[in-house]
Amino acid sequence: MAFAVQIAKSIKSAFELIREDLALVEQEIAAQSGGAIEPVAEIAGYLREGGGKRLRPALLLLAAGASGYRGESAIRLGAVVELIHSATLVHDDVIDGAPTRRGRPSTNARWGNHMSVLAGDWLYMQSFEMALRERNFAALDILIDLTQNMVEGELLQLTHLGRIDLTEAEAIELAYRKTACLFSGCARLGAVLGRQPKHAEEALEEYGRSAGLAFQLVDDLLDFTASPEQIGKPVLSDLKEGKVTLPLIFALQTAAAQNGFSCDGRNLVAKVLEERDFVSVRPEQIVRLVRETGALGRASHLAREHARRAKECLAVLPESDYRRALLAVPDFILEREN
Repeated sequence: MAFAVQIAKSIKSAFELIREDLALVEQEIAAQSGGAIEPVAEIAGYLREGGGKRLRPALLLLAAGASGYRGESAIRLGAVVELIHSATLVHDDVIDGAPTRRGRPSTNARWGNHMSVLAGDWLYMQSFEMALRERNFAALDILIDLTQNMVEGELLQLTHLGRIDLTEAEAIELAYRKTACLFSGCARLGAVLGRQPKHAEEALEEYGRSAGLAFQLVDDLLDFTASPEQIGKPVLSDLKEGKVTLPLIFALQTAAAQNGFSCDGRNLVAKVLEERDFVSVRPEQIVRLVRETGALGRASHLAREHARRAKECLAVLPESDYRRALLAVPDFILEREN
C-alpha cells in the first residue's frame, strides 16, 4: 500500500510538470477536430469526451522536457500522436467488431463501420498534416515508421487470429507493433525536439519500447483479472476475438508439461477460438487455467522486467524533475487497474 501511495504521488508530480502543456495539447486536438466536416467532427468530439489517460502525449512532453525542450512543437506533436492513437482505436474496434470502448458504445456501434473507418482515415491524415507544419524531417520519419509498424501489426494480428500455437516471440512482436512502437516513437520524438545526441535518442527510444511492452502485458493481464467496469469492455474479450495473448501462451506452455492438464487446457482454449464465444466453455474455466498454471505470475514478472529495463535507459539523461517523472511512468504502468 505504501508503495502504491508513493507511485501515486510520483505520477501526480510528473503530470503536474506538464499539466499546462497537456491542456494545450487538448486544445489543439479540439481545434483540429472541430474544424472538420460534421460527421467527422461529431465522431472526433465523441472520442475526445471518452477521455483516456493521454499517456502518449504525456510521454512525449516529459521526454522533451528531460531532453531540454519545451515549446509549441512538443504541443503540436503531442496532439499528433494522440490523434494517431485515436485513429488506431477506431480502426481496431471496426476490425474486432467491438461493441464498447472505455465503458461507452464504440464508434462503430454508434455510427457503423463505414463512417468509423473514414473517420479513422481522417484522423490519420489530419495528424500528418499537422506534423508537416513542423518541417522536421526527423520527426516525420519517426511518425511514418511507427504508423507503418502499427498497420503491419494489425495485419499480422489478422493472420494470427484463432492460432492456438502462437509463440512468445510472435506475441512480443505483435505487442511491439500494436502498442510499444507508439510509446517508443513518443519518447524518441522528445529526444529529437531536445536535439539529443544519437545515443541518447536511441536510449529514449528503447525506454519507450520497454515501457510500451510493459503496458501491453498489463493490458493482457487485466483481460483475465479485472472487472468489465475497470477495463471498459467485457473480460476475456481478446480470446473471444480469436487473440491468444501472452498469459494464455504461458498457461498452455506450462499445461503441456503437466500430465492430464495439457489436453484439457488446450481443448478449452481451442473450443473458445472455434466458437468465438463462451458457449461450451465458461470464462472462469479459462481464468482458472491461467491462474493454476502460474501464467499470471510469469506474465507479471515479464512486465516488471520491461519496466526495469525502461528505467535503466534513462541513465543517459541529466538529473531533472522531468527525468524523475519518466522514472515514475513504468511504475504507474505496472500499478494501473484500467
